Amino acid sequence: MKKNKINGYLLAGLILFGIFLVMMIIGLFYTPYSPTAMSSAEKFQGPSAAHLFGTDNFGRDIFSRALKGGITTFGIALATIAIGAAAGTLIGAVTGYFGGIVDDVLMRLNDALTAFPSFLLALVIISIVGPGKKYNVILALGIVFIPSFARVMRTAFASLRDVNYITSAKLMGAGSPRILFVHMLPNTVHTLLPALTIGFNNAVLAEASMSFLGIGVTPPDASLGYMLSEAQSMFGRAPWYALCTGMMIVLLVFGVGLIGEGLQRQSREVA
Repeated sequence: MKKNKINGYLLAGLILFGIFLVMMIIGLFYTPYSPTAMSSAEKFQGPSAAHLFGTDNFGRDIFSRALKGGITTFGIALATIAIGAAAGTLIGAVTGYFGGIVDDVLMRLNDALTAFPSFLLALVIISIVGPGKKYNVILALGIVFIPSFARVMRTAFASLRDVNYITSAKLMGAGSPRILFVHMLPNTVHTLLPALTIGFNNAVLAEASMSFLGIGVTPPDASLGYMLSEAQSMFGRAPWYALCTGMMIVLLVFGVGLIGEGLQRQSREVA
């Protein structure tokens, strides 16, 4: 039997994402300093053995703050994609399988949401539920990501609607829920996984953008986007703050992006 070798994109992505994930797991239980501890004697210190990412204008250890901020950013992106993918997959499954009036109604609603720029729609939702709380950011971004997943998964389910094994399942008396989630859903994974990686990266960047503008995560919570917002005002005095925080975002986004590209190439090789 021929074994499918893991491709370079997927391997590189798993390594980069693994580095980030290990740092976040460590940050859950240990940070070199308290992320909120201030020291007037250690303000604006450059990267060193004592402070790997240097310190900020309050003497706080940037590496410790980046670990906690990375956990927040990762958690928000993960929860956002969980909401968007779950709701979008359900809508896509129903519309793709049943078609007809159900498809027309739900897809027109989906198109109405898609007509608004996603970032603008997120801003509107945030203004309604209130800015500054990470759970509100998750809710806003989760709703924004539903239409893209719904359209992708609708296409995937519609392409399977008339294949032989689905027709056989219908003739054997299988109910619609069983057909959708036992027979069809596993065969849409090759479509869902790349969509998840793209969506995850978009969620990371969206959260960072919102926090950068001051309408996302705010103190006492910290995120990588909020830290970048802080860093812009002191770039002349402490450029390492923006560079190191940006490096964390790039590590996460680039790693997940490579995983997505690797999964697509792996799927094409199997096919």
